[in-house]
Amino acid sequence: MVNWQIEETLGRTQEEISLRDLLSVQWLLPSRFVHFLRIRRHVLVNGRYRYMNQLVGPGDHICLQFSGEEFRTVNSHYLASPQPHLHVLFENRDLMVVDKPAGQKSHPNQPLENNTLMNDAQAYLQPQGQNAYMVHRIDQATSGAVIVAKNPIVVPILDRLMAQGRIHRSYLALIHGQLTPTHGSFNWPIGRDENDRRKRKVNGVHAQSAITEYEVVKANAQFSLVRLRLKTGRTHQIRVHLAHSGHPIVGDPLYSHDDHGPMLLHGDCQQLILPFKMTTCEIHDPLPPYFP
Repeated sequence: MVNWQIEETLGRTQEEISLRDLLSVQWLLPSRFVHFLRIRRHVLVNGRYRYMNQLVGPGDHICLQFSGEEFRTVNSHYLASPQPHLHVLFENRDLMVVDKPAGQKSHPNQPLENNTLMNDAQAYLQPQGQNAYMVHRIDQATSGAVIVAKNPIVVPILDRLMAQGRIHRSYLALIHGQLTPTHGSFNWPIGRDENDRRKRKVNGVHAQSAITEYEVVKANAQFSLVRLRLKTGRTHQIRVHLAHSGHPIVGDPLYSHDDHGPMLLHGDCQQLILPFKMTTCEIHDPLPPYFP
């Protein structure tokens, strides 16, 4: 039984390559997917099954069919929020980029938990006969752009693209004081804080390498607006690095000591490689109104 189907027509600039290389190298499908497509003859070129070593090229129509056995996670199991509030920034056949507000959790931690971002995404997709699949997350106190997959096929593709450093998100943060120099990088290992299990710290327990690039956008005597980009993905990485530099994020409930409201850290730009098309696009998420 076919439950998911992907159809793509190869563009005019497509070089002739084997069908196996198209699936595995260009489209980054896991070998498990390719195995099931081959043994079930669920890969069609121009309406007919084609062997993996045969060539495909410009104008060829590729149809991939999936039953569900190929996936490690077939169903997403997220409850649909009863009153969802989802701001969709971008959407195509395979994925969405959505805005997560500060204070909302990215995903539930308990089976019956609701009203997280993924529950809102499920409520949005369910009437279309689709489900939401988590690709990545951001801290509850952070706002900004988040990728949500609309089928289980693209989840491992997006995972590979992130592991290869080809999918990026930049952040804007309002911090205390003035960073000098005005651009550079933090290269401080981050581990667990032995005194507070909620927190991380530089050179903490089981510290791992962590690199954050930064650039000051503007500044005054009290605050600086800084653009940041992660080269690694440690828990609380931006928050810990900025606090360790002596310039914590305004409103950070764990690493700053001010009484500001929402934490002023926002994922404002998501650079994305679109699965199967393998083209690059940038999705922008404007700053929330509470940023000064």
